[in-house]
Amino acid sequence: MDKNVIEFLIKAKKETYAGKGGETVSSRPNSHDLQYSEGSLKYIDTYLGGSKFAGEEALWNDNIPFWSMNYIGRVIGDNFSGDFLKEALFNVPEEYPFRGPVEYINGDNSYYCKINGDFHWFNGFEEIFYKKNKIYECIFHGGDIAL
Repeated sequence: MDKNVIEFLIKAKKETYAGKGGETVSSRPNSHDLQYSEGSLKYIDTYLGGSKFAGEEALWNDNIPFWSMNYIGRVIGDNFSGDFLKEALFNVPEEYPFRGPVEYINGDNSYYCKINGDFHWFNGFEEIFYKKNKIYECIFHGGDIAL
């Protein structure tokens, strides 16, 4: 099931935040919620905040949650581009289907992601630099969950 789930997760990410998909109704006051479903699988990404933010992505099969990732990040410098972050996240690799690729560079923007673990239990850290100045950072962790 992992390969199908990972393919679904990557598609869901590209159809929602990374792909500039539309938000759904807020699940909590002032939350940003994005959803994608296909067959029995459901993906929900919900986050709070803006330049400082925290959120969670989760997966369900037949409405039973089985995987989750939490993240918290912040913009810490000038020239941050949300579009560049989405561009990097759109390139999420199959071998690390959590955030973006290990490295992604476009013009003066550089994205780097370090990951420990695998799909079932992991943590990581991502950064964006503009002209070699660090302007963004985010930590994340997650894995399998059970009721």
